[in-house]
Amino acid sequence: MLKEVFNMHDDRRILVFKNKPPKPVNPIPSFSPPLSKTQKPARYVSQNPVRTLDAPDILDDWRFNLLDWGSSNLLALALNCNVHLWDSSNNSAHGLEISDEENQPISSVSWNPDGRHLAVGMGNSQVIIWDVAADCLTRTLKVGDGVLVGSMDWNSNEILTTGGFDGKIINNDLRARSHTVETYRGHRQEVCGLKWSASGRQLASGGNDKLVFVWDRAAASPRKWVHKLDHHNTAAVRALAWCPFQANLLASGGGDADGGSCINFWDTHTGSHSNLVYTDSEVCSLMWNKNEHELLSSHGSPQNQLILWTYPSMLKRAELTAHQSRVLYTAQSPNGCTVACASGDEMLTFWNVSETFKVAKPASQAHAKPFSQWSYLNQPRTGLRASCPEMDQDHGRAGLVQMQLFVSIAALQDLSRLSVQIKHYLLLRIMLECRRKVITMKDGNHSLSVRVAEAYNFGSFSDY
Repeated sequence: MLKEVFNMHDDRRILVFKNKPPKPVNPIPSFSPPLSKTQKPARYVSQNPVRTLDAPDILDDWRFNLLDWGSSNLLALALNCNVHLWDSSNNSAHGLEISDEENQPISSVSWNPDGRHLAVGMGNSQVIIWDVAADCLTRTLKVGDGVLVGSMDWNSNEILTTGGFDGKIINNDLRARSHTVETYRGHRQEVCGLKWSASGRQLASGGNDKLVFVWDRAAASPRKWVHKLDHHNTAAVRALAWCPFQANLLASGGGDADGGSCINFWDTHTGSHSNLVYTDSEVCSLMWNKNEHELLSSHGSPQNQLILWTYPSMLKRAELTAHQSRVLYTAQSPNGCTVACASGDEMLTFWNVSETFKVAKPASQAHAKPFSQWSYLNQPRTGLRASCPEMDQDHGRAGLVQMQLFVSIAALQDLSRLSVQIKHYLLLRIMLECRRKVITMKDGNHSLSVRVAEAYNFGSFSDY
């Protein structure tokens, strides 16, 4: 019956376009647009912090990195010469008994990956390794000669990388008696930011010399940088963030309020500059959303705000304002749902920036019939409605796509009567409505799949 409707008596393959197909006796009915689309509801980002705590005596200094959130769900905050730990599970806080005869201010804190040890950088070239579980000092590292340790990051539970105000970057192995194992030299001024990639292979460093360097531990000469990135030409580069869903994507931010403030995006495999967005305010820190394709940036004057950007469009999803001073210090919770921010206004704020909506999955039937997801329309009796859960990969929106196929129901009563060509034709029409690259229909023990090679039009299907 379908052959008669589509005038396909010659049994030629319908996806061979070498010859123009004959004009059908009865024109094929046009497909109507989708009946309805249930889109993912818009994610709401609250404009108010969920919690605000006091941070007395916190230093407003761009050279320092005084806030970090460990995998054990403990938040470490350095307040002048003291380190305080806040446990979000029970909302309790306590300080570490770190003695310093020279009364040096703490310049940086950093948790190791397992969340057990906290590295505390001092202003006298010393780094203290503190075992939080045992509440004791385990080791003291000397990483320079009287220089301030302003930035740190862990490559593993045993390798700690430090950046000093002499421009040197040092890898310290806590298992070795002589802890200095590698020294990177490239920056001519202070090292303001350090970030290891998720693989632990590449290290990004930003400095007061307005440069970003990328180092590769697996390179033939690991002490020599592999990329020197110089698009930041107005101020120090402090903000660095590796993308969690694209390993070679690095975001860097810097600048000031004079018009040069921007966020740059780099391909660290080639060292190429892939994108740039101007922010009109100093970029103090950057972090990727672990649950969405988004980037969060903190800023200085004039608004001292947080901006949540959608990636890669870099459109502003939300602007969060609560601080009266530049938001220098930010940290993300282990689950990625909460961000803590500290500022020179002596406030510590917490924001929910990663609320997600879960789409309920349809209940599975114990003995589902073949093509049980198809339902007949009451009007007209010659059509049927197809509905299937759909995830749009280009836009990341979940929905329910429904379309009408004006075919004979009588022919579908006995699926064995349908030829392979007819089934493929139906699949292609469904794909055009669903905008999917691959779709599969199951009929008992048989499964048909069709793949779209390039574009969503009949002229670009290469195989089926």
